[in-house]
Amino acid sequence: MTRAAVFGTGSWGTAFAMVLADAGCEVRLWARRAEVVAAVNTTRENPEYLPGVRLPQAVRATTDAAEAAEGAEFTVLSVPSQTLRGNLREWSRLLPAGTVLVSLMKGIELGTAKRMSEVIQEVAGAPPERVAVLSGPNLAREIAERQPAASVVACRDESVARRLQAACHTPYFRPYTNTDVVGCELGGAVKNVIALAVGIADGMGLGDNTKASLITRGLAETARLGTAMGADPQTFAGLAGMGDLVATCSSPLSRNHTFGTNLGRGMTLQETIAVTRQTAEGVKSCRSVLDLARRHDVDMPLTETVVGIVHGGTSPQVAVKELMSRTAKAEHR
Repeated sequence: MTRAAVFGTGSWGTAFAMVLADAGCEVRLWARRAEVVAAVNTTRENPEYLPGVRLPQAVRATTDAAEAAEGAEFTVLSVPSQTLRGNLREWSRLLPAGTVLVSLMKGIELGTAKRMSEVIQEVAGAPPERVAVLSGPNLAREIAERQPAASVVACRDESVARRLQAACHTPYFRPYTNTDVVGCELGGAVKNVIALAVGIADGMGLGDNTKASLITRGLAETARLGTAMGADPQTFAGLAGMGDLVATCSSPLSRNHTFGTNLGRGMTLQETIAVTRQTAEGVKSCRSVLDLARRHDVDMPLTETVVGIVHGGTSPQVAVKELMSRTAKAEHR
């Protein structure tokens, strides 16, 4: 039986542990808090993040990182993006030599502007062929309820991607393979920023034309940045691009959309953070994405607008006027 370790017991880490178990893997789920471990192992439930969802018997939780990592063919990382480097420094010495490191995270590191796979390679000393990412329209609650969904598993080594595909393929979760790690990661990171913009528009009471325009132009920004970084443009028309973007921008289950909605309704950043129970990756990553765009000389006006609202104190009303007053241009330039 394939053994997998999942580091992180948030909603997505827990849901993906369930997917792996349903696909036939033995799963060790690492949690920092003993009460989470006790709940998973005794009640088969993670009541804080996925209340009411019963986890398979093949999922066992532990606070011991070494126990979680032991013998794992796949080591899945599902922690907030900005904490990955520090956490992985603690875990890397415990990881089996041949384990495939799988990122579920959709963010860009502050300061370095590195993608999560780059951070993993740097800290764990793993070659690119042993680092994979999973990305797509994967709202954790729906997957935990075993509603049909598809995703992309990407690795530079296609044979590794196929192995991961087999390890997480269930009757309700259909993974596709890809070798475009850059495109899949950028699609996942930038869509959180665009979801903030769409949420802000929702909070302001703006309609479907506005939201459709934001989604479409947001995808154009993502594709421009991806192309500049060597990604395959086709990736952005797929599950890790358009698919993830649509789900995150349209669902009330999306943390980033909900965060943006509260900002659009007039809440301050601190007020919105206070009422948000889980990490909205786009809040911090929007600055990293903008940094990445500037390093590659790519124009990303929506991202710049979101950074201005979230971190610069610009009111949503002023930001919309500034965005709409930009110089007219051709669509595909």
